[in-house]
Amino acid sequence: MANSLKIALPKGSLQEPTIQLLKQAGYNVHMSDRGLRPSSDDTELDIYLIRAQEIGRYIDTGFIDCGITGLDWAHENGAELVDLAELPYSRATTRPTKWVLVVPEDSPIQDVKDLEGKRIATEGIGITERYLKEKGVKAEVEFSWGATEVKVPDLVDAIVDVTETGSSIRANDLRIVDTLLTSFPHFYSSPAAYEDEFKRAKMDRMVLMLKATLNARGKVGLKMNLPEDALSKVLETLPSLRRPTVSQLAEPGWLAVETIIEENEVRQLIPDLKALGAEGIIEYDISKLVH
Repeated sequence: MANSLKIALPKGSLQEPTIQLLKQAGYNVHMSDRGLRPSSDDTELDIYLIRAQEIGRYIDTGFIDCGITGLDWAHENGAELVDLAELPYSRATTRPTKWVLVVPEDSPIQDVKDLEGKRIATEGIGITERYLKEKGVKAEVEFSWGATEVKVPDLVDAIVDVTETGSSIRANDLRIVDTLLTSFPHFYSSPAAYEDEFKRAKMDRMVLMLKATLNARGKVGLKMNLPEDALSKVLETLPSLRRPTVSQLAEPGWLAVETIIEENEVRQLIPDLKALGAEGIIEYDISKLVH
């Protein structure tokens, strides 16, 4: 299609969080019966659903213009990509994904140097091999097709696996020796697509809206009326993105104040503001925040 952008979304554990993020940013994505070619209410988007592990490679080869995939998989593929933005969200929590070196709890291995001549199982072959090279350690690295935790200690000496919370590692009586890489999803473009005026403008607009959506997470708007003589004390009490917006009310001696704060601060702030004379205090949700 003329004036269309081929974009890849990650299939798998990041799929639903990514589609939800796009929806919140204003891009409604609808899954087809087979789920591989979603549609969108934005007719300029030509969407592909591809495994996160492969997205960087397809962008690198030019089959796809851009896509959302983890920094880890871009690092694994060694693809030539234009990194337009980090998008700090993940599959289960707000924490980044971590690639960690793991051994059994009772293993004598305490440091990466102890892996000299040992065997390691992982899905991230490239990530692991680059890490070992940086550490000056020679070990045998084999690909793991899944259920990596069960392979130590009977099949391999250590594993390199992905975690967000570490709960699966603890549940399997394993211990983290080191963290190789910390990763959030990124929005990547191919160099060729980035040089195309239409595609670059389209990607920049998408990145702006996605970042604005993520910036708004955990934040709320707060507005109130207060006596003019209480303003200085309120400003000392009130955290804000920058300085609050202050405007004169029609009634002499009264002001309107509006600001954006972290949602978890509200329970402490509203009683404090009330005690300082604020009235008509309103808390409201925000869906976008553009810095």
